[in-house]
Amino acid sequence: QVPLVESGGGLVHTGDSLRLSCLGSGRAFSTSVMAWFRQAPGKEREFVASISWRGGNTFYADSVKDRFSISRDNAKTTVYLQMSTLKPEDTAVYYCAQDYPPRRFDYGYASNPSAYDYWGQGTQVTVSS
Repeated sequence: QVPLVESGGGLVHTGDSLRLSCLGSGRAFSTSVMAWFRQAPGKEREFVASISWRGGNTFYADSVKDRFSISRDNAKTTVYLQMSTLKPEDTAVYYCAQDYPPRRFDYGYASNPSAYDYWGQGTQVTVSS
């Protein structure tokens, strides 16, 4: 089991920004595809963003494109999700996920929760109107 620990969630207002962090571990991190998913109450887990192992390629859900940015620092075994212009509909538990070893990296694969082998416990983000 590869532990993933998310942090940075909280209660913010509409239009605010927030940065989530996900701390991974081990040498596998730098050769893993990493992603963020979220799950709102009563809804299925949905894809937010993913990033290739070296950080050169990213994918985003349409609902967050141009507002969220995923990045990674392999030296710190950390992946980030910078969220800006937050909306009440962004309220959810945000999960970090790791695909190791990565089999491929295209939108159809990277946006599917079943592609990921390891998951964090999640961090709550609440956006008030």
